[in-house]
Amino acid sequence: MPNTSSRREFVKRASAVAGGAALVGAPAFWETAGAAEAIKVGFISPLTGPLGSFGESDPYVLSLVRKALAKGLNVGGTTYSVTILDRDSQSDPARAGQLAKELINSQGIDFMLVTSTPEVVNPVSDACEAAGVPCLSTVMPWEAWYFGRGAKPGAPSPFKWTYHFSFGVKNFFDCYVSQWHELSTNKKVGVLYPNDADGNAIREHLIPDLQKAGFTVVDPGGYEDGTTDYSAQIAKYKSENCQIFNTFPIPPDFATFWRQAAQQGYTKMVKIAQIAKTGLFPDTMEALGSLAYNLASACYWHRNFPYPSSLTGISSRELADGYERTTGKQWNQQIGATMSLFDAGFQALKNSGAPKTKAAVAKALSRLKTTTAVGVVDFTSGPFPNVSPASIIGSQWVKAAPGSKHPLDLVITEHANDAKVPIGAKLRPFS
Repeated sequence: MPNTSSRREFVKRASAVAGGAALVGAPAFWETAGAAEAIKVGFISPLTGPLGSFGESDPYVLSLVRKALAKGLNVGGTTYSVTILDRDSQSDPARAGQLAKELINSQGIDFMLVTSTPEVVNPVSDACEAAGVPCLSTVMPWEAWYFGRGAKPGAPSPFKWTYHFSFGVKNFFDCYVSQWHELSTNKKVGVLYPNDADGNAIREHLIPDLQKAGFTVVDPGGYEDGTTDYSAQIAKYKSENCQIFNTFPIPPDFATFWRQAAQQGYTKMVKIAQIAKTGLFPDTMEALGSLAYNLASACYWHRNFPYPSSLTGISSRELADGYERTTGKQWNQQIGATMSLFDAGFQALKNSGAPKTKAAVAKALSRLKTTTAVGVVDFTSGPFPNVSPASIIGSQWVKAAPGSKHPLDLVITEHANDAKVPIGAKLRPFS
């Protein structure tokens, strides 16, 4: 609990959260009232820096979570108060790891939640694994999380404390093949994959599957984040007549590449521009102007998902509408993803029977099977003990209808990974 000198500030903050109004500058320390002993939960995400779009909706989600937990968490007939300590990684892997160690060593957290990209998730997961603190993460390819942290194919899992639910290469493959078959192309795919954890995992696992499916993949090789000149890659795609384009960059790099591709005439050749990691959020798409129209994306949550949040009871549509009403901004897919992390995490705490006992929480994670805002999270069926693959759904950015409050709309165009998700439109050619 807060000490006497900070009590007044705590009461002010808690009152704002309970009213659902504390959305901007959410407190880094929060706890419910009532019970004598608090469950301490750390939460790390990128609120600022080049990955800041991933964290834009986190204060809103945290306000809903805190409201749902205002009376504490009941576990086996005992009500525990809940302390949530949220931190901004600033998109810096070193800072993410440092924050995790601070929460573990100085704050004494019982459980860690972390989200969004290897630059945030992996260093936090590593810190928790080393310290013996249970950790649940999401929103990065699970191969980049599992193999990127040292696990080996065919060998037992080296992880005891860390668990991850998110999309994987097979999910992307199923989505892409389903989506790309909607249009007639020469099946030549120009790929732009960075030399980082995401890009290397995708290159190693996705390209062979695409080739087996009959696509010709043109890969000019990995590039470094922050590259400013993509002329060589663009020339390669043009010379090979790559009518399909696929990339997994950080948002600033894609903006640079795509503008150069338009200037150098490549975008006129592209029938399907399939983007990932970038292209997830309205603000980054709006910055591209008309170059964003008909960019094919893939969503891990959408306002039309049929699943409610198990922790708050709020439907996907209500989550999106509430965000737009509260912030004045267009909904984005990270809203449901972050909510699903709290859905799954607090269900594991309930299932543990002893949320202050780290081994009990880790065991509950290994046996967790529950439905969240993004769908089913299931650690009982593999492919590895610490991994639960999640769906990825084909989507596309289109020019919004006249009268819309926003310039772009994200529509669902295929659902090979989850047939319960409704398709809203057919895929349109980029050019």
